[in-house]
Amino acid sequence: MHCVTCAASIENALKKEEGVVSAVANFPLEKVTVEYDPQKINDAEIKQIIKNTGYQIGGKEEVGNEIKKGWRRFFLGLVLTLPVFVIAVFFYDPRWNLLLFALATPVQIFLGLPFYKGAFNSLKQKTANMDVLVALSTSAAYFYSVAATFFTKGPVFYEASTTVLTTITLGILLEKISRGKVSEAIQKLMELAPKREVKKGEVVEVKPGEAIPADGIIVEGETAIDESMVTGESIPVDKKVGDEVIGATINKTGYFKFRATKVGSETTLAQIIKLVEEAQTQKAPIQRVADKVVAYFVPVVLVIAVLSFSVWYFVLGENFLFSLTTLVAVLTIACPCALGIATPTAIMMGTALGAKKGILIKGGEYLEKSRQLTTIVFDKTGTLTKGEPTVTDVTGNVLQLAASVERKSEHPLAQAVVKKAEEEKLELLEVESFKAIPGKGAKGNFKFQNSNVKVLVGNRKLMEENNITIQQFNNLTIEQLEGQGKTVMLVSVAGEIRGAIAVADTLKEQSKTAIADLRKMGLEVLMITGDNPRTAAAIGAELGIKKDKILAEVLPPDKEKEIRRLQKEGKVVGAVGDGINDAPMLAAAEVGIAMGAGSDVAKETGGIILVKDDVYDVVRAIKLSRKTFLKIKQNLFLAFVYNVLAIPIAAGLFYHWLGFLLRPEIAALAMILSDISVIGNSLLLRRET
Repeated sequence: MHCVTCAASIENALKKEEGVVSAVANFPLEKVTVEYDPQKINDAEIKQIIKNTGYQIGGKEEVGNEIKKGWRRFFLGLVLTLPVFVIAVFFYDPRWNLLLFALATPVQIFLGLPFYKGAFNSLKQKTANMDVLVALSTSAAYFYSVAATFFTKGPVFYEASTTVLTTITLGILLEKISRGKVSEAIQKLMELAPKREVKKGEVVEVKPGEAIPADGIIVEGETAIDESMVTGESIPVDKKVGDEVIGATINKTGYFKFRATKVGSETTLAQIIKLVEEAQTQKAPIQRVADKVVAYFVPVVLVIAVLSFSVWYFVLGENFLFSLTTLVAVLTIACPCALGIATPTAIMMGTALGAKKGILIKGGEYLEKSRQLTTIVFDKTGTLTKGEPTVTDVTGNVLQLAASVERKSEHPLAQAVVKKAEEEKLELLEVESFKAIPGKGAKGNFKFQNSNVKVLVGNRKLMEENNITIQQFNNLTIEQLEGQGKTVMLVSVAGEIRGAIAVADTLKEQSKTAIADLRKMGLEVLMITGDNPRTAAAIGAELGIKKDKILAEVLPPDKEKEIRRLQKEGKVVGAVGDGINDAPMLAAAEVGIAMGAGSDVAKETGGIILVKDDVYDVVRAIKLSRKTFLKIKQNLFLAFVYNVLAIPIAAGLFYHWLGFLLRPEIAALAMILSDISVIGNSLLLRRET
């Protein structure tokens, strides 16, 4: 039984009176389409139809309850399976049969029930999945053992059924947990929406520190707005009358009024939510290699088991017990325990090793896609860069004066200047008549020899308005700094420019190395940012990224579109980001990689989370994924080769030549040995990473 979160999709479809409801499953990723006539059926009946296909409808609470039930089932199975296994393998005696029956029966009922339901629903849909094989093989082992316990007094192999059910239950449970938080991303986004109700066309006032309640246009005042949650740009943007503002962004310094132009579902934040929702539901399901083969493997095993019984009993004239032994041996030795744990054990080992290194991989699908990646798209701010303004250059002896003026300002650029002065342990001077000038800078007066000296710190516009000639200073220096993508603040004293301070968002330590190593791995690397082209080009040049691989001035909806564009070109895309603005991009990519210091939304939308916020972990994550998936393929190979070799022996194909018939208990032991080989191969991953 797979658990899904699809109630919202159903309700939305019913409201629109559509003729099809799509329920999207998280475990595994599948889409179930149910056709209905909206005039003849209600929502309760719709939900019942979906349940009848083998899915459970519910939200976050229901998913959590399902996982709790899964843990209870697993621990029940583990407690009962361990003594069954020990007794059957090391201390078996027919006198233990009743005890083994008593221990194995609860496992068969409580752990087997989800597989029986899954098998029933699968067969109703005219398909054969892993549930069918688990149900058949464990039932064959169990009921044969029951018959041997009470009727024939022969050997039993309860350990086969209990081990299979307990092991596969754990694998499925861990996979559910790894995907469980993905559905919370949209709720996190919704929580960011301002609570104020605004009507379109209404003029709204916004005070410093408040969230802007809707998209609109400023009609009065000037300010600086932190738009990092939308654009990814760490430095607040200066706004004046006529400029657009975005809902849910933060007003930093000034007071202003704006006219609402987009409210509710029309706002930028609402569109981001919609993009994340669509990207998550439209993502193509990734079929496990084992699942693809099982569709053919199950009926083949059934045919071989029936043929072996029929040939021995009806054609060759062997007795019923002999013929039944071959049938049960085939089903037992073909039991998909090794097949079922081939993927989970490798994933468990890979994800555990990743967790130790601060790399969280949410599920096997991301391991599979990571090895197929051809292109990596990096967000700039907060991902490749530190995400906060830092003083990079000081021209002239002006840092002390500038910091003295700026310490009374709340602007992030001003705070960067003050922080630099504090790092150099400069004593800040007393300032009189301080005034912050939105969008331009700040000014203040110093007392010097019984007179007031006016000091200005700001951009070119501030200097021009105060009739200060920029040409007095080395204009070439300013242009060089600006050409590097830095914000330049000029410092004038008594009407004359004395120096300049450059501020920029600096690169993280490992960014350049990470990009170089990704290229060595054969990956194409792009950078995407909301910055202007000049700043983006400067950062790109420092990272060694060519101009044609830089996507500048890209807003969140366009980031997602850029990912889709690359995918249409046949590229398998991995996206790396940290902010809310990156959520649609991460959701749209085959593999979304979220930096751990970023927003909860980015982390929950991403398939891989880098806890340490080290950009080089992108390289480590992809290498780990490649090696882990290689182990999965090796495990599947071992499991399938085992079945290919073992099934003919179990069917008695070599009995007349070798005088040897594979007994069910030996088949069970052989099955366990195949499990050990798969687990051992997975453990080797520790040495290889």
